[in-house]
Amino acid sequence: MKNDKVSAKALIPFLVFVGVYLITGIVLNAQGTELAFYQLPSPVAAIIGIIVAFIMFKGSIEEKFDSLIKGCGNENIIIMCIIFLLAGAFSTVSKQMGGVDSVVNLGMSVLPPQYITVGIFIISCFIAISTGTSVGTVVAVAPIAIGFAQAAGISEAMVIGATISGGMFGDNLSIISDTTIAATRTQGVEMKDKFKANFIIALPAAIVTIVLLLIFARPETIPTVKSYEYNIIKVIPYIFVLVSAIWGMNVFVVLTGGIILSGIIGISDGSFTALVFSQQIFEGFKGMLDIFLLSMFTSGLAYMVEREGGINWIIKQVRKIIKGKKSAELGISAMVSLTDLATANNTVAILINGPIAKEISEEYGIEPKRAASLLDIFSCVFQGLIPYGAQVLFACASIKGLNSPFEVVYLTWYPLVLAAFALLSIYVPYVERVSVVFKKTN
Repeated sequence: MKNDKVSAKALIPFLVFVGVYLITGIVLNAQGTELAFYQLPSPVAAIIGIIVAFIMFKGSIEEKFDSLIKGCGNENIIIMCIIFLLAGAFSTVSKQMGGVDSVVNLGMSVLPPQYITVGIFIISCFIAISTGTSVGTVVAVAPIAIGFAQAAGISEAMVIGATISGGMFGDNLSIISDTTIAATRTQGVEMKDKFKANFIIALPAAIVTIVLLLIFARPETIPTVKSYEYNIIKVIPYIFVLVSAIWGMNVFVVLTGGIILSGIIGISDGSFTALVFSQQIFEGFKGMLDIFLLSMFTSGLAYMVEREGGINWIIKQVRKIIKGKKSAELGISAMVSLTDLATANNTVAILINGPIAKEISEEYGIEPKRAASLLDIFSCVFQGLIPYGAQVLFACASIKGLNSPFEVVYLTWYPLVLAAFALLSIYVPYVERVSVVFKKTN
C-alpha cells in the first residue's frame, strides 16, 4: 500500500544524523585533529538519528522497532551487506598474499620513465579498479610516485594529483568498490550494467586526463629505470574478478572465486598457511564492519522516515524544480554531491540519497543503471576534490612541507573532467547511443 504521508518534520532524524557527523568533523578539524571527519564512526551518528526518530515519531516502541527492523532487513540491504563482506575478504586476502605489491611493481617495471605521471595515473586506475579502494590505492602508490617525482624534477603535487585521479577512476568503476555496491543495490541494477553506463563516461574523461598529463606533466629529466620485484601469478585474482564481473558472472561467485584463487596462490607460495588464510578472510569481514552497520542503520532509519512522510516531502519539493528527465538527472547529481560535501564519505552520500534517487528515477523515466551511475560518479567527483576527504588527506601526508591540500586538489584533474563529461551526458544523448551499440555487440 502506497504511503501518502507528507511531512518535513520526519526528516529531522536524518538531518540529526548528517548534522552530528558534519559538526563533529568541523569541530575536530578546527582543533587540528588529523582525519577529523573520520573520527566519529558513522554508524554511531546513524544510531543518534535513530534515537531521535524513536523519540519524535508516533506509535509504540514495538511498532517503531518493527519499522526499524523491516528497513534494516530489506532484501537489497542484506544482499549489499553480504557483498561488502566478500569484497572485504577478497581485498584483504589478495593484499596479504602480495597481490597489491605485485600489481604496483609490475606497473612500475613496465612504465616508460618519460611518461612517468601518465603511468602513475594508469597504474592507480588499475589498482583501484582491481581492489575497489581509492584510499588503499593512494597509500600503496603515493610513496613510489613521490620518489619518481623527485628523480624526474616533476612537482610532487602533480604526481599525487595523478594518483588520486587514478584512485577515483577505479573507485567509481570497480565492482567491489563500496560505492558501486551501494549504488547498484539501492537502485536494483546489475553491476555489469552500471559498469557499462559508467564506462561510457569515465573512459573519455580518463583519455582527456591522459592528454593533459602528457602535455603539462612532462619530466624535466628522465628518471633512472629501477628494477621492481613482482610475481605475475599474484595479479591473476584481480584480473579474474574484473573480467568475470564484466562478463556478467554472479557477483557472489566472482568474489568467492577471487578469494579462493588468492588463497590457493598464497598457500602455494608460502605467503600464509591455510589457518592464516581463514583468519585473513575474517579480517576482511571485520574491515567492512563500519559500512556493514552503516548500511543497515541508514536503511532502517530511511524506512522509518519514509513511513512518516519524509521522503514524500523531499519528492514533493523536488517536483517543484524538476521539469523533466534532464533536470531530474541534475537533481540526483546535485543531491549526492552536496551530501558528499557534508559527510566527506561517498558511500554515506549514496546510501542517504539512494532511496530518493530511486523514487525520482521511476517517476521521470530514468533507467536504474543511469541513476546508479550518476550517484556513483558525482559522489566520487567530490570525494576526490574535497580537501578534508580521506583520499586527499592521505595523499598530502606523503608530501613533506606541503602548505595546503589545495596545492594537490588544484592538480587533481580527473574528477573535474569526469564531472564535465557526466554533465555533458545529461544534455547530449551520446550515452544512450553508445549503450545501444553495447547491446548490439552483446
